[in-house]
Amino acid sequence: MATSMETTKYTSLKQQLQVDEDSFQYYNLLALKDERYEKLPFSIRVLLESAVRNCDNFHIKEKDVENILNWKENQNASVEVPFKPSRVILQDFTGVPAVVDFAAMRDAVKRLGGDPEKINPVCPSDLVIDHSVQVDVSRSADALQKNQDIEFERNKERFLFLKWGARALKNMLIVPPGSGIVHQVNLEYLGRVVFNSDNVLYPDSLVGTDSHTTMINGLGIVGWGVGGIEAEAVMLGQAISMVLPKVVGYKLTGKMDPLATSTDVVLTITKHLRQIGVVGKFVEFFGPGVAQLSIADRATIANMCPEYGATVGFFPVDKNSLAYLRQTAREEDKVKYIEAYLKANHMFRDFTNANEDPIFSEVVELDLGSVTTCMSGPKRPHDKVLVSDMKDDFQKCLNNKVGFKGYDIPEDKQSTTIPFVLDNQEYTLKHGSVVIAAITSCTNTSNPSVMLGAGILAKKAVEAGLSVATYIKTSLSPGSGVVTYYLQESGVIPYLENLGFSIVGYGCMTCIGNSGPLPEPVGQAIEKGDLVACGVLSGNRNFEGRIHPLTRANYLASPPLVIAYAIAGTVSIDFEKEPLGLNNEGKEVFLSRDIWPTREEIQEVEKQFVIPAMFKDVYSKIQKGNTQWNSLDAPESMLYPWDPKSTYIKSPPFFETMTKDVSPPAAITNAHALLNVADSVTTDHISPAGSIARTSPAARYLAARGLTPREFNSYGSRRGNDAVMARGTFANIRLVNKFIGKAAPKTVHVPSGDVMDVFDAAERYRGEGTSLIILAGKDYGCGSSRDWAAKGPWMQGIRAVIAESYERIHRSNLVGMGIVPLQYLEGENANSLGLTGKEKFTIEIPQGIQARQQIPVKVSDGRSFNVVVRFDTDVELTYFKHGGILNYMIRTML
Repeated sequence: MATSMETTKYTSLKQQLQVDEDSFQYYNLLALKDERYEKLPFSIRVLLESAVRNCDNFHIKEKDVENILNWKENQNASVEVPFKPSRVILQDFTGVPAVVDFAAMRDAVKRLGGDPEKINPVCPSDLVIDHSVQVDVSRSADALQKNQDIEFERNKERFLFLKWGARALKNMLIVPPGSGIVHQVNLEYLGRVVFNSDNVLYPDSLVGTDSHTTMINGLGIVGWGVGGIEAEAVMLGQAISMVLPKVVGYKLTGKMDPLATSTDVVLTITKHLRQIGVVGKFVEFFGPGVAQLSIADRATIANMCPEYGATVGFFPVDKNSLAYLRQTAREEDKVKYIEAYLKANHMFRDFTNANEDPIFSEVVELDLGSVTTCMSGPKRPHDKVLVSDMKDDFQKCLNNKVGFKGYDIPEDKQSTTIPFVLDNQEYTLKHGSVVIAAITSCTNTSNPSVMLGAGILAKKAVEAGLSVATYIKTSLSPGSGVVTYYLQESGVIPYLENLGFSIVGYGCMTCIGNSGPLPEPVGQAIEKGDLVACGVLSGNRNFEGRIHPLTRANYLASPPLVIAYAIAGTVSIDFEKEPLGLNNEGKEVFLSRDIWPTREEIQEVEKQFVIPAMFKDVYSKIQKGNTQWNSLDAPESMLYPWDPKSTYIKSPPFFETMTKDVSPPAAITNAHALLNVADSVTTDHISPAGSIARTSPAARYLAARGLTPREFNSYGSRRGNDAVMARGTFANIRLVNKFIGKAAPKTVHVPSGDVMDVFDAAERYRGEGTSLIILAGKDYGCGSSRDWAAKGPWMQGIRAVIAESYERIHRSNLVGMGIVPLQYLEGENANSLGLTGKEKFTIEIPQGIQARQQIPVKVSDGRSFNVVVRFDTDVELTYFKHGGILNYMIRTML
C-alpha cells in the first residue's frame, strides 16, 4: 500500500528525508508548490497524500488528486474521490464474517476456474479478538478467569477458525483473545501514526469494521468505520469511493472545570454536533483548548464520533501526540521519523498558533469551562442530561408519552415498589432502580483520568463506609491489560472490588449487550412491577434493548458516576441535596463535596503510575496469546474444511448462484413490505445482537440441532453462521413495526393477515415467490457498523429499502449486498404519501441507471411517487450491477 509503480506527474514528488543517520523516502506535498495545500484541513491533507502516492491513472487518476487539492471549491459539489487507507482493522465480531467470506470467495473462485490463492489481504489487516466476553460472572475476584474459561468453552470453534485465517491469509496480524478492546489496542499499540514500508514514509490511515474505529482520530490518524463488506474489498486492494466531505472546524477554548471529566466533554459535544448536523462530514478539532487535552481525552471525544454522526472527529498530531507515543513505549527511532515526516509535509500542529488554522466549511465553538457533570439517556447517546437535573428529568420520562424521552407510566403506578429476596436478604425495587452498573467500553476504559478517577472515588467511598447493594450487577471490563496494571499499582483495585467492581474480562461487554443475566429474583421483580429499571454504564450506546432486555432506561456516564449511581441504587436522586449514604460515624456523605476527586488530584496519581514500562510489559507479550489460544490446533489447508454440522462456522450462500457474467438488474415487481418502521431504526434493531431469546426463530433452529438454551451463546459469537444470523435479523424485542403497533420482533404477512416472527414471514413470502422491501423513516440504520444489518435482510429476501434518510455506513452496506437504497423526495414520507405499507410496490430499475437518479415507484392502488436512488458514486453503481462488492471482487480475480 506504500507507492504506485506507474509514472505520473506526481512521481517526482518522491524525495529523500534524512532523520539523524537514517535516510527515508516520502512524497513531498510541499513540492506541489500549490498555495491551496496550506489552507487544506489537516484531515484532507491525508486524503491528498494517499491519492498522490497511489496515483496510477487507473484506480486513482491525476484528476482525483486535483479534485482533492481543490477541496475548498469541490466540498459543496458532491465530487467523488478514491481513498486507499494504509490498513484495515477488524474485531472479532466482524473479523469472523470477513474470514468466512474470504474462505467462501476462495471456494467460488475455484468453482469458476480461477486461482483461489488470489483471495488474500493486500492491504495490511489487524484483527483483534475482543468482542467475546459476556459478563456471566461478576462481583468476585476470580470473575476474570471464570469468564475467560466460559468464553473459550463456548467459542473454541470460532477461535480455531480465526487461527486458521491467521495461517491461511497473508498480511493479516491477529491479536489473540483476552488482550483488550480493539480500539484501545489500536490506540496503545497498533497505531503507527506514520507507516514505514520499504523505507517509504506515509501517514497511517485506516478503515475498521466497527463504527468506533474513529477513536484513533485522537492520535492524529485518519480512520473511520465501514461495513465489513466494504472493508473486505479494501483488504483486496480496492480504493474506497467517497464523496469529498465538508469539514466542520470545532474550536475548543477555555479550561475544564476541576470537577468535570472527559466523558462530560464528549457527551456535551455529542449533543451539540447532533443538533448542528454533521452526518457525512469530517469534524476537525482546533483551538487552544485542544492543547490542554491529553491524547486519552481526545480519543474519548473521537471515539463517540458515530454518536454525533460525523465520519471522523479528527485531532491532528501535535507535541502531546508524540509524548503519548513515548508514554506508550513506542520506539524512539520511530517517534523521530514520525515527527520529521509530519513536519516536512506540514501535517504537524501547534494548536496555540492560530496562523496554522486551515479553512473549514464552517466553524463551531465550545468553551471547555462551560462543561458540567452530565449523563446521556435514557435511550439515545445524544440526549444529554445534567446530573443536577437528573432526578427531575427521570420523573418527566415516567410522565411523558412513549418515545426517546418517555415511558407513559400511569401516575398511580409510578410509586410501585416490589420487594424480593436475594441471598437471604430482602430488597426493594422501584422505577429508577439501578440494576446494572458497568465500567465498560473503549470510550472510557482507555482514559486513565476517568479510570483512576473511579478508583479514587471508590477508595474514598469505602473509607467512608459506603457500599453497593449485592443485587446490582456491577462489573469492570478494562480495555487492555495496561489499565489493570495501573489500577493495581495505584492501589485502588481492592476498593473497586469492595464495591463489586471486579475485573470481569477484556473486551466489549455490557456496552455491546453482553451484560449477562440478572439474578433471577431481580428479573422477576422488574417484570412483576413492570418497572423502568436502569442501567448506568460508561459506554457509548444505550439504544433500547441493547444493554439488557429488562433495563428499559440506560444512561451513559463517566466511570466515577457509574460507581456513584451504583452506591445510590437509583437514578432518581439529587446529589446536591441528597446524600449517598451515612459514613461510619453516622454522618451524611455527599458526592461532590465529600468523595468526588478533582482533575488535579487524578492527574497527580496518573503522572505517578501510568508509565511507559507498563505498556512495554503488556504489549511485548500480546501476540503470544495465552495457553488456551496456543493449544488450538487449527487446519493448515488453503481452503477451509467446512463442517456441515457446525452451528458456528458455515459457508454463506452469497456466491452459490454467482456466474462469471453479469446479469442486467431486474425490476422489483409486486413486492410486499416486510416491515414499515419509523425514525431512528438502528442496526441494533436490525442486526442480530446480544443473547438469543429462547422463543426466537434462531433458538428453534439451534434446538432442532440438539443444543440446549445454555449452549445458545450470543448472536455475536455465531456471526459466522448465516442460518442463525438470518433468523436473528429484526429479532430485537424493542423493534416497533407499524404493522404491529407496539415493540415486538413481529410483522404481518399481508396476504393472510397472520402475525408472525419477521424471519418466518420472510420465509413464507419466499415460498410464495414474492419480493420484499422495507419502508422506513429518518436515519435508517444508525448505530454500529454491522454488516449483518445488510446481510440479514438480503437473506430474508429484501430487494430495496425506501427511507427518508440513511446513516452513512448502513447505506454503504446495503449497496455492498446489492440491496437498493431508495430515498423519499425532500418533505415526503410514508405518512405524507398515505402509504400503509400493505400495498404492493413495483420498482423498475433502468438499464442505464445513474447515481442519485430519480425513479418512480408504482403502487398497487394505481398511484406512483418518485424516489432518489441512493447510489452516491459510480463505483457504487458498479458494485450494485455485480450484485454486491464481493461478487465484483471475485469477477476481477477471474
